[in-house]
Amino acid sequence: MPGKTSREGKVNKLKKKHRFFQSPYRDYVFTKCPKCNTKTKIRKFPLVIHIEPQQLFLLNKQCRYCTRCDLIIAKQEEIEALMAARLSLEIPEIIGNEYLAIGTLDKKDWREGNRGGITSSELIDRMYVFEDVWDFNINPARWYPADKNFRQ
Repeated sequence: MPGKTSREGKVNKLKKKHRFFQSPYRDYVFTKCPKCNTKTKIRKFPLVIHIEPQQLFLLNKQCRYCTRCDLIIAKQEEIEALMAARLSLEIPEIIGNEYLAIGTLDKKDWREGNRGGITSSELIDRMYVFEDVWDFNINPARWYPADKNFRQ
């Protein structure tokens, strides 16, 4: 295509997989999917996290997973604690920087990436970017008037 840069072509070629929700709720465990109300399962996912400035971080994290919605639910508090623990040994100056979970990897690619066997550009080529990132608001359990529908 005329006028199309190589970077735009690379973005279009990224494989997409899963939906993602990073839960900011400390005391709420999503035993049921907030979208479809199906029971969630516990699965480990190799997450790819981008930390400012230009740092990729791999985290094999146990998350809640809805098979029906293909939704991964990860607790923000747990992600930050695990990142801080590992970064304090490797790159302590970026602890507390902005970050964003951007996708997942296959297990074999995660193992190879953790050993330093692949470069960042190879990692990006092998990564699955999240199809969509969802956000949910939780209404605390209490009595609500009958005419109010707070279920979302």
